[in-house]
Amino acid sequence: MVVGIYAAADIYPAIENYSNYGFGLWGVILKESKQFIGDCGVTMQEINGNMEPEIGYHINKKYVNKGYATEAAGACRNYAFEVLKLKEVYSYMKYTNMASVKVAEKIGMRIVNELKNERNGITKIYAITLDDYLFMKKASISGNM
Repeated sequence: MVVGIYAAADIYPAIENYSNYGFGLWGVILKESKQFIGDCGVTMQEINGNMEPEIGYHINKKYVNKGYATEAAGACRNYAFEVLKLKEVYSYMKYTNMASVKVAEKIGMRIVNELKNERNGITKIYAITLDDYLFMKKASISGNM
C-alpha cells in the first residue's frame, strides 16, 4: 500500500473490514502540522489459515525511526484490549522487516510462529494476549502505555 496516495483497491478492504467487524485502519496524523504520515489499526487478516485480529502500521519512509509506528501500534493494542475486548492480537511481517519486528516487540508482542509463503518467503507472526497486556499495564511504572 502506498502511504499518502491510496488507490481504490487499497480503500475497499478497509471499508469492508469496518462493515464486517466494526473496526479497521486509522490515519496517522502529526499533531503539530496535521500532516498525514501513514495508517495503523486493527484489521481481520488471514493468519495461518484463520481470520485473526492484526495490528498493522504503515508509516511513510520520510517519518520512520521517530517512534510514530510504536506510538500508533501501542494505541491500537490498547484499543484492541480495552475497547474491542479482544483476547489476543497479532502482527505479521516479512522476516527481513526489522523495523516492524522492533515495533511489535516494543508493544509487548512475542514471536509465536514463522510461516513459509510465496509472498514474503518467511512471514514472522507476533502476538500479545490480554493476560500479557494486563501484566504489562500493571507493571508499567510510567503508567502511559
